Amino acid sequence: MKKIELLSPAKNIETAICAIDYGADAIYIGANSFGARVNAANSVSDIAKVVEYAHKFNVKVYVTINTILTNDEIIEAQKLINNLYQIKVDAIIFQDMGLFELDLPPIKLFASTQCHNISLEKVKFLEKCGVSRIILARELSLEQIEKICKSTSCDIETFVHGALCVSYSGQCYLSAYNGNRSANRGNCAQVCRKKYSLLNSKDEIIKKDKYLLSLKDFNASDYLEKLIKAGVTSFKIEGRLKDESYIKNVVAFYRQKLDTIIQEEQKPSYGKINYDFVADLNKTFNRGYCSYFLNGKRDKIANFNSPKSIGEKIGIVKIVNKNYFSLNENILKNGDGICFYDENRNLVGTNINKVVDNKIYPNNINKIKKGTIIYRNYDMNFEKTLKNSRVKRKISCNIIIEATNSNYKITINDRYFSYQMNVKNEFDVAKNQYEAQDTIIKQFLKSGESEFAVDYVFVNLFLIPFIPVSKLNEIRRRLFDEFSKYRLQNYKYETKEITKTNHPYLAKNISYKENVFNDFAKKFYKRHGVKDIETAFEGDKQQSRRYELMRTKHCILCSLNLCKKQTKINEKYFLIDDKNKKYALEFDCKNCEMVVLNTDYV
Repeated sequence: MKKIELLSPAKNIETAICAIDYGADAIYIGANSFGARVNAANSVSDIAKVVEYAHKFNVKVYVTINTILTNDEIIEAQKLINNLYQIKVDAIIFQDMGLFELDLPPIKLFASTQCHNISLEKVKFLEKCGVSRIILARELSLEQIEKICKSTSCDIETFVHGALCVSYSGQCYLSAYNGNRSANRGNCAQVCRKKYSLLNSKDEIIKKDKYLLSLKDFNASDYLEKLIKAGVTSFKIEGRLKDESYIKNVVAFYRQKLDTIIQEEQKPSYGKINYDFVADLNKTFNRGYCSYFLNGKRDKIANFNSPKSIGEKIGIVKIVNKNYFSLNENILKNGDGICFYDENRNLVGTNINKVVDNKIYPNNINKIKKGTIIYRNYDMNFEKTLKNSRVKRKISCNIIIEATNSNYKITINDRYFSYQMNVKNEFDVAKNQYEAQDTIIKQFLKSGESEFAVDYVFVNLFLIPFIPVSKLNEIRRRLFDEFSKYRLQNYKYETKEITKTNHPYLAKNISYKENVFNDFAKKFYKRHGVKDIETAFEGDKQQSRRYELMRTKHCILCSLNLCKKQTKINEKYFLIDDKNKKYALEFDCKNCEMVVLNTDYV
């Protein structure tokens, strides 16, 4: 029976521990360099603390080294990977194929979605290279995912929640071109979240100053069961820059959702969690949700009006007065944040100062009209609940106290481990046997800040000793400490040796889109039969020829009901940004894809 993993992002040590406590089976975190989020870096010593805490619950820790690297950087990356192996990080998430040319320790390698894992052929190639897991492109349908899962022995990981890159991951050069901030180097400027205007070849404006490349957020919570049946074993939440509130709510939601689908034996991590709030994805940052292309159809995946959080729909304005408004049904509270679209479809936000009965007094009532749809993008009470939430994962265990010739034998066991500790018999027999036994049980039922929760204590003694409470506490702390160390020592750390292979790559000639940025990557591709290797976009100082800055399944024309397949209009279209830069658009109608081309080509 395959284990089903819930994988959470972690910005730092605090969010990592939070993710573990709230139900993640694994976390992915950035090291101090070479991660695809430069603002989410962590020292090896901090990651070591995360690893120690995670492994107590059999939670895995994966570190992202998923940027393309220079010749000097890749040597530093090798040193970093060796250090991460020493602290028992479970896997490295990588992008740069040059890593295969290094002398790496036997640590598992996971192919990042930045590797553009879009086809079965690419997956099979990586499998033969020795990759343990493939993180699939987000654009794939359930049918495509199932086909891949059935044809590989690699673990398959898919995204299930969070922000969507409009471009195929690893294939976006718009940020690097526009402001020298490369997504493949971990420094994306998110230019897809900016305003653009759509023009035709006559310079007529089709759509002016809208967020034409901004997608809604991904929510595949209704597809979990189908994805499991398809063969997916790891479900990834996006958000390595998100705060603890996001982690608490989203991880708790998916943990509880998964637990209604899978059997207990399919959970790879240990520990029970008692939640003190009701998780709700609508109350966490979102630009509106979509299931992207999972169902194989082109649903409404973009939000042209705003890249900001919309939140949950609350109601429709029924009455507007001088300084208050009323809804058809009100659940708003003091301190809530609301937003709505004005008559020009621009997103406007304000705070609620006070609520009296059904009269809602906002900080700014301008533009709120009768019939306006109100959304709540900040639920003050819910945020307070998350902030005050103190969920802590605990491992259920039992304790048996028995006597030997000269010692007391204390056995502690959970579902997977058993440990014995001896305590010297130097105590007098208790005068009140019942009271003494009750005291022993009460003190051993306490678990404090440890990772354990004691379900029952069985005192199997003919004569009960009198043991002072302070001594009982000392014995209990020692027992928990030794059991915790024993469990960590027996953590099943899985390794995998990488052996260099020479099976042929998918093509004999490769373009800049393979992101070859160092000599090691060139050597890798040559070893796999590639003859002509083009330098990565980031390494081309000229950048004066035709480049696909972005290829995407999102089509602006389809979103505007101007699909070329339907209209049969052979018109050329262009995007212009807020700095008056112009980009040509091409439409690959056969594959239902849109391409953004660089200005020099225009």
